[in-house]
Amino acid sequence: MNYKNTVRYMVSAAIFCALSSGALIVSAQDKKDEKAPVISEKSSAGRDPFKKYAPVIKPPKSTTKLEAPSIQVRIERYRAQKMAAANARVAAPKPTTALLLNEVQVTGIFRTPRGWSAMVEASPLTPKLSYVVYPGENFFDGQLVAIEENRLVFRREIVWADGRREKGVEIKPLRAPTSAETMTSAKTSPAEIPAPETAKPGNPEKQ
Repeated sequence: MNYKNTVRYMVSAAIFCALSSGALIVSAQDKKDEKAPVISEKSSAGRDPFKKYAPVIKPPKSTTKLEAPSIQVRIERYRAQKMAAANARVAAPKPTTALLLNEVQVTGIFRTPRGWSAMVEASPLTPKLSYVVYPGENFFDGQLVAIEENRLVFRREIVWADGRREKGVEIKPLRAPTSAETMTSAKTSPAEIPAPETAKPGNPEKQ
């Protein structure tokens, strides 16, 4: 009887060990399958890994520069912005926001309690109007970033047809006085020289 019980015990133990080993092998195989990368017909980037790689050819950059609208269109836009600012009870933009950098000339540079300021003359307006500007003033295609003793430094923005915006530096020197201005200043004493007047923000509306 003891011999039969021993045999039965050994057989049961062998079966239990075999079942345990099988379960461990299946569990290890499942974990290995989970970690293994899934190979699909197309990669995550959407490219077929079995096809020859072809580099992406980017379209060439546009060489066409967008031209600014006419002065009349820019003035109408300025009027709309001014009216919107009045309705919102906020400060209206300055008239210089309707002017291009190549439409202004530097006629004077002064030192004021606020720092350096300059007077610029708008050439496309009739009659020509002058404005006092400070660093930070915005123009239609740029911004005044610095005023020096004899020149103004602007940050100019160029917009291309493909939507790119390119920024550069533009320097405008102080305009040399004409012969008529030189003769007038020579005949006028310093006490009689009038102070420069700043044109009101609504002056472009006269156009």
